[in-house]
Amino acid sequence: MKLIHLSDLHLGKRLNEISLLEDQRYILEEICQILRQEQPDAVIIAGDVYDKSIPSAESVQLFDEFLSRLAAMELTVLLISGNHDSPERVSFGASLMQRSRVYIAPVFDGTISPVTLHDKYGEVRCYLLPFVRPAHVRACYSDEEINDYEDAVRTVLAHIPLDQTMRNVLVTHQFVAGASLCEVQEREIGGTDQVSAALFADFDYTALGHIHRPQSIDSETIRYCGSPLQYSLSEMGYAKSVTAVELGEKGSVSVREIPLKPLRALREIRGTYLELTEKKNYENTNTEDYLHIVLTDEEDVPDAIGKLRMIYPNLMKLDYDNQRTRTSRQITGADDAQEQKPFDLFAALYEQQNNQPMSDSQQKFLKKLIDEIWEEEDA
Repeated sequence: MKLIHLSDLHLGKRLNEISLLEDQRYILEEICQILRQEQPDAVIIAGDVYDKSIPSAESVQLFDEFLSRLAAMELTVLLISGNHDSPERVSFGASLMQRSRVYIAPVFDGTISPVTLHDKYGEVRCYLLPFVRPAHVRACYSDEEINDYEDAVRTVLAHIPLDQTMRNVLVTHQFVAGASLCEVQEREIGGTDQVSAALFADFDYTALGHIHRPQSIDSETIRYCGSPLQYSLSEMGYAKSVTAVELGEKGSVSVREIPLKPLRALREIRGTYLELTEKKNYENTNTEDYLHIVLTDEEDVPDAIGKLRMIYPNLMKLDYDNQRTRTSRQITGADDAQEQKPFDLFAALYEQQNNQPMSDSQQKFLKKLIDEIWEEEDA
């Protein structure tokens, strides 16, 4: 049996206030092409369908179109909600959708009934566990001691009557200890909600969502497929893919990555302002890419972002890499400040802040400005 494992679509996502809906539509089309080529038995979507719990109308419409295309291909879909989703909204119409072989995990109520698929080796039982917090599980199992996420997930799995002679697949959306995070997720997730990979040892394959980097945890069969697009600057350079899983007879599982190519890359370019605005340097590159630009000019360029966006419209972030930014100098108070002249005080402050003295032209401008101020006060 062949499964295609997806997660973390984050439909409706905005990156630095730029809508990614066009990019998401493009990547969903690419995924549909992969599905036509691979001809899987089922498609797993392991949570975070939307970027917000109340998704935009455009993102809901896009997902509706995607599900309709999967149904038209007569594919079974196994879908759960993630921590970004509203489980009530994601599971709306779930009973009706089953007629089109779209199986959506309901709002967690303590019970998980498997979706059973069949191939020449027999049954494959797929258990759909949406993102759960300890409070969700305590409400269903009041007699259990549940203090953290580890306790919560262990309790839920312990109440599944798992038949070990069958092939069992778990679809869930949790942070598994040992997963490699991008910088943004390190800040957002922290470490309080992690669970142990050992909890999933009884499943033939565990399809995880939540972490945006494709990776396996402890075993090839406990896997994050990652997000289909780079959703933060800290994901720059991460290759994106979908995961193809093939289940043979009991105990036989193979996993491979199928790469995805986005409409626009997320990348960094650097150089002086003149270098980056010279036509010969940008005419052979995709200026529509999402960019982090690092200017190496020693002096700040006035309205650099506005000017650079005339060439690079999807400029996400602008930084400087020069003598001033590479060296950090501490600014301290001076005991003899009252004895120094205003020009000398400002010159010292400028050098402390910028790690270099003022240029001749800056010194002339400052002297002129101070003289004008003094003349006005004397008048």
